[in-house]
Amino acid sequence: MASLRGMQQPELAKKLFKIIKSENHAIGAYESASRERISIASQLSDWGEATGDDSVSDVSDKIGVLLSEMGEQEDLFAQNLEDYRSVLKQIRNTESSVQPSRDQKGKITDEIQRLKYKEPQSTKLVQLEQELVRAEAQNLVAEAQLTNITRQKLKEAYDIHSAAVIERAEKQILLARHMRRLIQLLDDTPVVPGDVRPPFEHSAQARQILNDAEDDLREWQPSIDPVPSSATEMGTNLMPSSSTTAGESTVDPSVAGGDDVPAQLESPEKRDVSGSTMVQETPAEYQRP
Repeated sequence: MASLRGMQQPELAKKLFKIIKSENHAIGAYESASRERISIASQLSDWGEATGDDSVSDVSDKIGVLLSEMGEQEDLFAQNLEDYRSVLKQIRNTESSVQPSRDQKGKITDEIQRLKYKEPQSTKLVQLEQELVRAEAQNLVAEAQLTNITRQKLKEAYDIHSAAVIERAEKQILLARHMRRLIQLLDDTPVVPGDVRPPFEHSAQARQILNDAEDDLREWQPSIDPVPSSATEMGTNLMPSSSTTAGESTVDPSVAGGDDVPAQLESPEKRDVSGSTMVQETPAEYQRP
């Protein structure tokens, strides 16, 4: 089914559709890693208890707690990646909406060339040339809106992505450092047959290490520089808010808003007579007298 959807995507949106699909697989892998890590943590705790060694049992149980938290961090990372993926969808949906504008301009151009070759005196040429001027004007606005949304959302998407990577890395490092404190509590001095190991004397210290890890996670704050953006100057029509271009609404803002709806399924009232999914006005400077 996913392959069929990919084939149905407009040509302009196919490459980004593939990236978004691949990211979905990657997110699933992180979610799977999260579940596996939590399961392994539980298994380690069970194994430690089964050894009959109080020291091993205590340390392995608390290592299991930290491993389980690492698994939770993998799941949080997957959620953040899903947010980043949703932003990429907004670019893809805008690409899908712009494709009909490109297609219409190309269709009219091809028809003009065909008539010039076969019927150079045809009166239809004048009409087609006027239609081409309108189509070019509509496409000009659409392309400007596309580049605006592409730049804005690309920055936003990878701002989210990079921040998520940094958060995951810093929290995993934090947990790993506390884990190293835990394993230092385990005495691995060799014994000879018949010797009895002394009881584990660091239970309170081990509990404190877990408390420290919990406190550090709770107090963690991102320490990254914000990514600057000038997109606040863009209006709801995906053009600069100060723009006075007559062709105000070429790309439907709901499409750029991330709705995962193919352009060909939009309501008929959003289509113009040329079959485009975008409602457009032709700037006055492109109209023929």
